[in-house]
Formats: sequence, structure tokens, C-alpha cells
Amino acid sequence: MRIRGRGFTLIELMVACAVVAILASVAYPSYLSHVRKSARASAKAQMMDIANREQQFLLANRNFVSATQLQASGYALPPDVSAKYTYSIAVASAPPSFTVTFTPIGSQVKDGPLVLSSDGTKSPADKW
Repeated sequence: MRIRGRGFTLIELMVACAVVAILASVAYPSYLSHVRKSARASAKAQMMDIANREQQFLLANRNFVSATQLQASGYALPPDVSAKYTYSIAVASAPPSFTVTFTPIGSQVKDGPLVLSSDGTKSPADKW
């Protein structure tokens, strides 16, 4: 009497691998999109923090400050944001205004820059 072996055939294993590969090829871009959106949300929160700091500087000193002056006062971007974005602050004196620009770096480049001005204008609108 012959004992029949148990297990999977090569065809069954190949089909299972193909299904896993198809699912991974669909899920991975979606995962990257969610990671990009999460990094953007962190950057927007930091932009709002910078805007609040700028308003505090305006009240205390009657002018806004540049990124260099802000950093000299002890401000630094959190590591998770600084790994994905660099920032700059353009200051105008008459009338006092500022524009904060976060420029993406690395894998975040596809997302594009984020801009926030002292009058509350946020661009691009579809990213906010």
C-alpha cells in the first residue's frame, strides 16, 4: 500500500505567490501616499507653529523675524519634519508680513512645496 504525501503542489505555491505579488503591487503605492500625507500634515502643523511664533515676535518686537533669527531664538524643526522638508521665511517690513515656505526633500518631493503667509493665505489649496 502506498502512502500519499501531503503538502502543496508547485502550481498552488506559484498561484499563491502571484496573488501576494499582485496585492503588494496595489498596496505599496497606497502606503507611500499615506506616508506622504502624514509627513505633509506634520509639516503643516509646524508651519502653523511658526506662524504663531511670528505673531508673538511681532507683538514683542514690532516686526517679524527671518528663519535665521527664529533659529537663533532656539527654534528647530522636529527631526521627522526636517527629514522631509526644509523651510524659509520671507519677511517684508512695510507693511509687516511674512511668508513661510516648506520645500520638500527626498521622497517627499512629489508632494510639492507648502506656503503660508501672514494674512492666512495657504497654497496650494488642494494640499491644505
